[in-house]
Amino acid sequence: MADDGRAKRLKPSEDGGAVIFERERRIAELESEIAQLRIRTLAANQEVTQLRGRNAELKSENDRLRRRGQAEGNHDVLPVVMTATVDLSCIDSGVIAQISSFLGTARELLNLALTCKSFGWRQPVSTLNWSLVEDVARQAVCSRATDDEMGCLPQYVRGATTWLSILHRHEHLLMFDVLLGICIEHRNGDKTAVCATGDLMCSTAISSSYVMKSGAHFAEFLITGRPCIGIVRPMPGLEAGAYQKDFSFYYSSLYPDFLAQRSDDWGNSDVHACDFCCYDGTMSFTNWDDYEIDNEWEGKESCQSGDTVGLLLNLDEGTLTVYRNNRRLGVMMDGLSGPYCWYVSLYKSQTVTGTVSIKRGALPDFDGATRT
Repeated sequence: MADDGRAKRLKPSEDGGAVIFERERRIAELESEIAQLRIRTLAANQEVTQLRGRNAELKSENDRLRRRGQAEGNHDVLPVVMTATVDLSCIDSGVIAQISSFLGTARELLNLALTCKSFGWRQPVSTLNWSLVEDVARQAVCSRATDDEMGCLPQYVRGATTWLSILHRHEHLLMFDVLLGICIEHRNGDKTAVCATGDLMCSTAISSSYVMKSGAHFAEFLITGRPCIGIVRPMPGLEAGAYQKDFSFYYSSLYPDFLAQRSDDWGNSDVHACDFCCYDGTMSFTNWDDYEIDNEWEGKESCQSGDTVGLLLNLDEGTLTVYRNNRRLGVMMDGLSGPYCWYVSLYKSQTVTGTVSIKRGALPDFDGATRT
C-alpha cells in the first residue's frame, strides 16, 4: 500500500514538468514570431521613408512646373493641341467639287452644305446661281441619269427646284405615286411599297412619274401573296379619286376611261397593259377592247412570298422579259412600242395580305442592255 501511495504522489510531479516544458516551447515560438515581426516592421518603415522622400520629390517637381507655367503665361501646365485653319478660297473650287463628289448621296451633300458657307452658299466667283454643293449635285445627276431618266426628273428652276432635290428624286425614281381602288395603301408611309387592305378586292398601284419611252429598264419587285406585276400606258389625266371600289385594268366597264387618256405617242402597239401573275405564272394583256390570258407562254412559273420578280422592258427591241430571283424565265411579250409605266395589282386573302415593294435593279446582260 505504501508503494502505491508513493507512485501516486510522483505522478503529479511528472505532469507538472510536462506542462512547464510545453509552456517554454510556446514562449520560444512567440519570441521568434515577435523577432520576425520586428524585422518586417523595420523593412516597412524603411519603405515608408522612401515613399515619403519620393512624394516630396514629386511635390517639388510639381511646384517647379507650376511656377514655370505661371511665369510663361499664368496658366496651368496642360498639353497644347495645335489647330490649323484652312482658307478654302485659296483652293481651286474644282478640286473641292471633285472631292465632294465622292459623298455620293443627296443627304450626304446636304449635310456638307450645312457645315459651312463655303459649301452651302452661292460661290462668289461663280457666274452660276448655285453653291458648290449644288454644282456637285448637278454634275452627279447629269453623269448618272440616262436621257430617259432625265425626262422623268423635275427641271431645275431657280428659287423653286434645287439640284439637290433633283438628285434626291433620281435616287428614288421608282415609287408608287398613284393608288387606284379603295383597298390599297402605302406600307408604313413608304411610297416604294404598297399593301392590300380589303379581303378579295383588287386594287392597283402605278409608278406613274417614271415613264419609259425608249431604251431598257429593269425593276425588281419583292412580293408577298399573289400580286400581278406589269406595265401600263401612262394616263396622267386619270382621276384616282374616282375609283373608290375595286380596280383593275381588265375591267371592261373601265375601258372607255382608259382609252380617253390615249395620246399620239402611244404608237401602233395595241398592248396597253400587260402583266405577270405571281400565283400561277400566267401572262395577261389587253388593248382595252378585249383581253387575253396566255397559260402556255415559255416562262410560265408560279412564285411564292419572299420571291423577287424582275421585269426588263426593252423598248429598243419591244420586249418584256420576266425574272424570278435573278433567274430568267423568258420573254413574256414582244411587239411593244410607245410609253409605259410599272404597275402592280394585289388583293388580300383570308390567309395572306398582298404586299409589293419596287426598286431599280442592275440590267441583266442577256438582253444586251448596258445600264439602269
